[in-house]
Amino acid sequence: MTGTTDTLTIPGPPGYAFSNSSAQAPDQLATLEAYLDPLTATCLEAAGLRPGARCLELGAGGGSIAHWLADRAGPAGQVVAVDQDTSRLTPAVNLEVVQHDLRHGPPVAGPFDLIHARLLLLHLPFRRRLLRQLVDCLAPGGWLVLGEFSRQPLEVLAAANPADAILFRRVVDALVTVLEQGHGADLGWAHQARSAMIEVGLRHVYTVEHAETWVGGGAGCRLHHVNSVQKQEALLQAGLTAAELDRFRQIVADPGFSARSWQFVCTRGQRRPEGLPVG
Repeated sequence: MTGTTDTLTIPGPPGYAFSNSSAQAPDQLATLEAYLDPLTATCLEAAGLRPGARCLELGAGGGSIAHWLADRAGPAGQVVAVDQDTSRLTPAVNLEVVQHDLRHGPPVAGPFDLIHARLLLLHLPFRRRLLRQLVDCLAPGGWLVLGEFSRQPLEVLAAANPADAILFRRVVDALVTVLEQGHGADLGWAHQARSAMIEVGLRHVYTVEHAETWVGGGAGCRLHHVNSVQKQEALLQAGLTAAELDRFRQIVADPGFSARSWQFVCTRGQRRPEGLPVG
């Protein structure tokens, strides 16, 4: 992601920027799952998820990873899927759905063999406090896995003309500013998570980064479209025009357009097997 625009005026109080109940939520969740689920599964498998594991899935969204965890944990395991809005979550035999606001800390007591959160802590101003609380919920030898988008610039690789490339970057910059200044997000957190995990005593901390090319009209660029619709009011108040947002949506639908994707940064760390205090 790129830097902010000094002239923007950001409305609204801090808080999570996207609602699972919005009309655009199914499209947004589907595009995120298409891009991130295979990457997330690889990160979780590297943490040694085993049958019978007890797992906590935070910010579960549409539930794709919660159900993936439930399948891997098997009938002897348990998955607790948590979201502030659980309207799109479906429980299963070994999958419990819990509605909870994480400002009040973790919703259920540990210990958990695995705790996972994707695109969650970057949105929460109290992320470091929550991180320490999550470590306390881990079983000895348990793993914490965090997946976040970073502020790595979304380089335009091909566009119909220079003006389109400039507008694309301007809208993306404005969205980042809305998230950070209007909602308390921190898109630098993705690259701070590793050191934060070490500071709270986790070991074997390891980070994997992924980015790819998104082509206009594809699933990735569809996420740009959906985000611009969900945050249209804030983007308009920030100084963009309706005509510019319309053009932005045309750009990301054009098969001749391509740009670097959001960079996904997945970091995992393990609590000491002996269960010694961390931090």
